[in-house]
Amino acid sequence: FESDLAARQDRVEQIAAIAQELNELDYYDAVTINERCQKICDQWDRLGTLTQKRRESLERTEKLLETIDQLHLEFAKRAAPFNNWMEGAMEDLQDMFIVHSIEEIQSLITAHEQFKATLPEADSERQSILAIQTEVEKVIQSYSIKITSSNPYTDITVDQIRTKWEKVKTLVPVREQSLTEELNRQHGNERLRRTFAAQANAVGPWIQTRMEEIARSSMQITATLEDQMNQLKQHEQNIVGYKSNIDKLEGDHQLIQESLIFDNKHTNYSMEHIRVGWELLLTTIARTINEIETQILTRDAKGITQQQMNEFRSSFNHFDRKKNGLMDHDDFRACLISMGYDLGETEFARIMVLVDPNGTGTVSFQSFIDFMTRETADTDTAEQVIASFRILAADKPYILAEELRRELPPEQAQYCINKMPPYTGRGGVSGALDYAAFSSALYGESDL
Repeated sequence: FESDLAARQDRVEQIAAIAQELNELDYYDAVTINERCQKICDQWDRLGTLTQKRRESLERTEKLLETIDQLHLEFAKRAAPFNNWMEGAMEDLQDMFIVHSIEEIQSLITAHEQFKATLPEADSERQSILAIQTEVEKVIQSYSIKITSSNPYTDITVDQIRTKWEKVKTLVPVREQSLTEELNRQHGNERLRRTFAAQANAVGPWIQTRMEEIARSSMQITATLEDQMNQLKQHEQNIVGYKSNIDKLEGDHQLIQESLIFDNKHTNYSMEHIRVGWELLLTTIARTINEIETQILTRDAKGITQQQMNEFRSSFNHFDRKKNGLMDHDDFRACLISMGYDLGETEFARIMVLVDPNGTGTVSFQSFIDFMTRETADTDTAEQVIASFRILAADKPYILAEELRRELPPEQAQYCINKMPPYTGRGGVSGALDYAAFSSALYGESDL
């Protein structure tokens, strides 16, 4: 338009020159010509002024649009990472967590506190971003620019930023509350761990100590069998009285299971270890008492002196290399050789059938006593054994398998059941065993 206007400038000047020439020629209608010329010039000047104003208006609008565009671009550049930050924050604040210790939950709480410390800076950035959009709207409104305030560089809106920010602010205290509740729960779990550990660390060694005391009591050389029995009975009373501690530990363990606690750094004992140890202790004290009772019965039946019992125990303990109350076959062979036995394989095999009838690979002290007393027995030993069996059989001329199992150690009872012939005398019942024939044969006074 300005180019076209400039192109017509010469024509306006020509019109003015013609009007000037007509005036100089005293044209009769010069007045009309001058009016017409003046009117054209005035219009031309006004057109020039309007053109200049139009240019200035367009240039000003262009600058405003450039400003708006720059603001839109700045908004997009800053809104995108801030929006990503808010979405990441919301995801983290709603993230489920599973912890198993106070240290783990403390780590999460520390991270949450660090996140909270960034919120003022984030809020400042949020306000700056919103201020950019506010400036855009202000420019549009102030200069009545007929365009929308939508941003061509991003789909992120002010409303979205406001909504997400409010969501973040809402989630922060919720997360904080859940972390606090979990911290309290972990403190409770830690108390349960420490309570269980304190009890387990006392019970475990107590069981081990009692096991060692029982072993020492049963292997004493100087004490009489009655003294050993008294000691074992005292241990049995102590064990029975200690049961309440096991029950309390079971209760603590139940609380730990209900709280889903799977580890305890304060103790090496698990409830399963304690249970196994406790059952082993009960079994050991019962078996040991039974063994001592059998030894007393054997001693009295065979007339063994306390000195002989001490000698037997001393020999047995010396060759019991593992100190577990049992000799393996090599230990037993060495023991026999030390006592002057000339053992061939056949003879040793025969002896092993006597002392280890079930083929367990070990020789118990009771089997050792039975063997040694048989080897050193007087002529009336068979009668003493018969008398002992008569006591066990309640004066019956026969004995039943269940009576042997009730009164004798398992290995010895099974040996007797296997070797005793059926009772064929008067008054016999089904399953009756002839202990008299067995005793006579055992000491070489008859053949089975």
